[in-house]
Amino acid sequence: MNLRVVVTAAGQGRRMGGGNKLLVPLGGVPILLRTLRVFQDHPGVREVAVSAPAGQEEAYRALFESHGLDRVRRVVTGGAERQDSIFQALQALALEPGDPVAVHDGARPLVSAELLDRLCAALVGWDGVVPGVPVKDTIKRVDEHGEVLQTLVRSELVAVQTPQVFRAGVLLEAYRRARSLGHVGTDDASLVEWAQGRVRVIPGDPRNLKITTAEDLVLAESLLEVGPVGAP
Repeated sequence: MNLRVVVTAAGQGRRMGGGNKLLVPLGGVPILLRTLRVFQDHPGVREVAVSAPAGQEEAYRALFESHGLDRVRRVVTGGAERQDSIFQALQALALEPGDPVAVHDGARPLVSAELLDRLCAALVGWDGVVPGVPVKDTIKRVDEHGEVLQTLVRSELVAVQTPQVFRAGVLLEAYRRARSLGHVGTDDASLVEWAQGRVRVIPGDPRNLKITTAEDLVLAESLLEVGPVGAP
């Protein structure tokens, strides 16, 4: 597979009460370590780059070394926005244009090797592939006053997760163009789409939740009790 991976881990965790939420224990293990262990143990992953909050780079390196995460070979300083952090991490990897590269949220510790395998297999013939899960609620588009402008067709909607996998050359070019034109995307796939790349969605994993709030952490703990995923 020869996969390179970027893991975003430079967020501020404001909705978790401040501090670095990725160092909060999940099942007794810091969230970030659970996330990284999946990539450390996957035979197709060649190297991982992690974005860190400014001032915490050495602490991250020491943490990874103490837990034997030798595939994490790059720790970069995160930027003002997620997009800046990912671009810094991409530039730190030894990428060839045709290489597959994955971008993953450090706050999604329940990612599975099986999902990563399916994403990489689905990349053939595409510029990018992302996991998505069906939207359960009815989604309405509204204006600033709350007036409904449109009720969207639920069967056409998915909630997109990470990891998102791309051809390295396509993703880097999308980032360079966005940087030069001041364009900000909502995720990596949106940048590739904006740059006219072809992106497909495959079924994601409902367990692969992003831990953003304290309630998410409680849910993740429950999911671990049901059946551990990638436990370090």
